[in-house]
Amino acid sequence: MSFIAPAILAENADQYKEKIEAMQGFATRIHIDLSDGEFAPTFTITDNELWWLPEMQADIHAMVARPSEHVQALVAKKPHMIIFHAEVQEDLSQIFQYVRQAGIKAGLALQRPTVPTEIRPLIEMADHVMIFSGDLGHHGGTASLMQLEKVRLIKAIRPTVEIGWDGGVTLENAFSLSQGGVDVLDVGGTIAKSADPAETYAKLVSEINKHGVI
Repeated sequence: MSFIAPAILAENADQYKEKIEAMQGFATRIHIDLSDGEFAPTFTITDNELWWLPEMQADIHAMVARPSEHVQALVAKKPHMIIFHAEVQEDLSQIFQYVRQAGIKAGLALQRPTVPTEIRPLIEMADHVMIFSGDLGHHGGTASLMQLEKVRLIKAIRPTVEIGWDGGVTLENAFSLSQGGVDVLDVGGTIAKSADPAETYAKLVSEINKHGVI
C-alpha cells in the first residue's frame, strides 16, 4: 500500500505555520523540507523552528551539507523519520546509527545521478530510500519516470526497505509511481498550489489505490 505525504517547504516560521495548518484534518503523514542554503540553494526554517500537529507523522528531509551539525536537534524533535542525502561528504553510517538508536527511522535520499549499487552499504542500513527526482529546495520539479528503475536496484540490495519518491508527483503520474514500487509519494506543488488541498489530497489517494494496469 502506498501513502501520500504532503511536502512542506517554508522560508520562515509564519509561512511554515500557515502550511502546517493547511494540512490539518486530512494529512496523517507529512514531509518537511529543510534546506541550509549550501547543499540546496534556498534557505528554509531552521531545525529549532520545526513542529507539527499531534495527529501528524513527520518525515524530515534534511537537504544539508553537514548532517552532523543538525542531527542532534532533529532527533530531539522526535519525528517519525529523518532523511539525509547520500551525496553529502560526511560518513552517514554513524549518523544513521545515532538516529535509529533514538527510535527514529533513518532515510536516505538519492539524487538523479546517484546509482544505488555505488552506495550499497548505506542502503543496507536505511529504513527508507527516497528517489529524489526534483530540484533541491524547490517545489514543482519534474518526475523522471526513468528513475523508477532504481526501485528494482534498491530492492535487490534491501528487499524490505520502504521506497519514497520526491519530485513532480501529480494526479497524472501518481498511479504509475505507486505501481512502479514507490511506497511513499511526497507531494509538494500539486497539493500546495491547489485551490483545495484536501480535495487534491483525496484525489491523489484515490489514484494510488485504484485498480488497473499502467
